[in-house]
Amino acid sequence: MKEKIVQTAGRQQLGAFAPMFAHLNDDVLFGEVWNEDAIDMKTKCIITVVSLMASGITDSSLVYHLQNAKAHGVTRAEIAAIITHATMYVGWPKGWAVFRLAKEVWNEQE
Repeated sequence: MKEKIVQTAGRQQLGAFAPMFAHLNDDVLFGEVWNEDAIDMKTKCIITVVSLMASGITDSSLVYHLQNAKAHGVTRAEIAAIITHATMYVGWPKGWAVFRLAKEVWNEQE
């Protein structure tokens, strides 16, 4: 049986302040989009990491999605190749920033 993604961060962190945003995050983005079957979970993880990288997002949300990618089978060699490839299109500084986080997630030492 396929693993179902369940997210509660929206309600936990913004539920009282922004209930509509919390609903869209938890129920629509993670409840529906992430659980839709047309794209496998590993591919969704890769797309998300590259999308955040392209946007210059290098905060805890990228760390979460790198961890999610690792949990769904993206190997160290694959993430290194993905980041390297995407760097050629999104920019060198973004690649450096994402590699720093990826090394932490894949527990790679200096």
